[in-house]
Amino acid sequence: MDVPHRPLRSWAVEEGQVSHPMAGTAGTPGTPRVLRAMNDRTALDLLLEHGPLSRTRIGKLTGLSKPTASQLLARLEAGGLVLATGTTEGRPGPGAQLYEVNPAAAYAAGLDVNPRRIRAAVADVTGRTVGRHELPAPGRRSGVPVVQQVTDALDGAVKAAGLSRADIHRLVIGTPGAFDPNTGRLRYASHLPGWHSPTLLDELAAALPMPFEYENDVNLVALAEQRLGAARSHSDFVLLWNQEGLGAALVLGGRLHRGWTGGAGEVGFLPVPGTPLVRQVTKANSGGFQELAGSQAVPRLARELGIEDIPQDPYPEAAATLLTRAAAAPDDDRLHRLLRTYATRLATGLASLVSVLDPELVVLSGTGLTSGGEVLRTLIQAELEELAASRPRLVVGDVHEHPVLRGALESALATTRDEVFDTSR
Repeated sequence: MDVPHRPLRSWAVEEGQVSHPMAGTAGTPGTPRVLRAMNDRTALDLLLEHGPLSRTRIGKLTGLSKPTASQLLARLEAGGLVLATGTTEGRPGPGAQLYEVNPAAAYAAGLDVNPRRIRAAVADVTGRTVGRHELPAPGRRSGVPVVQQVTDALDGAVKAAGLSRADIHRLVIGTPGAFDPNTGRLRYASHLPGWHSPTLLDELAAALPMPFEYENDVNLVALAEQRLGAARSHSDFVLLWNQEGLGAALVLGGRLHRGWTGGAGEVGFLPVPGTPLVRQVTKANSGGFQELAGSQAVPRLARELGIEDIPQDPYPEAAATLLTRAAAAPDDDRLHRLLRTYATRLATGLASLVSVLDPELVVLSGTGLTSGGEVLRTLIQAELEELAASRPRLVVGDVHEHPVLRGALESALATTRDEVFDTSR
């Protein structure tokens, strides 16, 4: 989880110059103040990417002269954004001073909410997780307000980090479903009790001292994979998620596509062949693809195939155990049939998705997919090539440890860095 954001910027300009790729464009005058801020951000991004660097190394990476690099580092150090930390060793002559981003320059937080628990974490500005906390979700009739659930989870992570609420620059909350931007109400997640009040977002804003954002949990997984995992360098991809529920995230032209009501990617509701039509899907909180290929279908399928020792755990864990066993036992006919049948079911719904979107890449994530590893991925790829004209490449996701929470932190950190690292103000 402690992987920092990988910056995209790599340009810099001598501060006495007025020429710059952005200088003179509308709204971005090529003033010395603006150019200094651009150089500052470039250096900070390089320090995030590479770790501690010397003045000479920063100069080489940015193309800045030694005097300009020295002025830049002095400016950032005075502003509390970088720290001098140790010296280079193992070379002839005195060691060069190294600099790193000051981890305490800002902190961001993320929450991963589902019907079973709320998981919270705090990260410093470098992306290192410094505090974690987890609370079991209260029962449907517990009477514990959602605002209290959120603040209790956040406070637990903040305390574990040795901080206070006031130290948190920004919070991102990930939930199943999506808050409809037209009504402010949570949709597509009737299984999340207490989260559907039309005034909930206002109540959270009143209770939290920092700005907060909300995002669909699967969208956050896609964000984590795009920045840290299997979808790096890809601007068009679909992430298929299968754990407590079956869903997808759609990244088109490098941006998340959320849809008019926030419901883009709610593929669990998709009608598919092989299962009866599910009507009034939002009330049932399920649909054809969920019934056919959701994690809860794996133990049922195992029983139908006569597989013994089916785990009695909740279905996400039971499915993960069965898929792991099956992938590790290629000579067991029943377990291999389980994987083949499950792959066909997954490819059936996925075929509709890729036929409409024609993505470059499909990332498989969530324990209902990753537990089958490369064996299951290969089977789904082969089935998909039989069922769809579009031929995207399928890969297993790389972000395994709490991917929703990691995505929430990455989202909060991106905005935090843009604000804290802006030295033009």
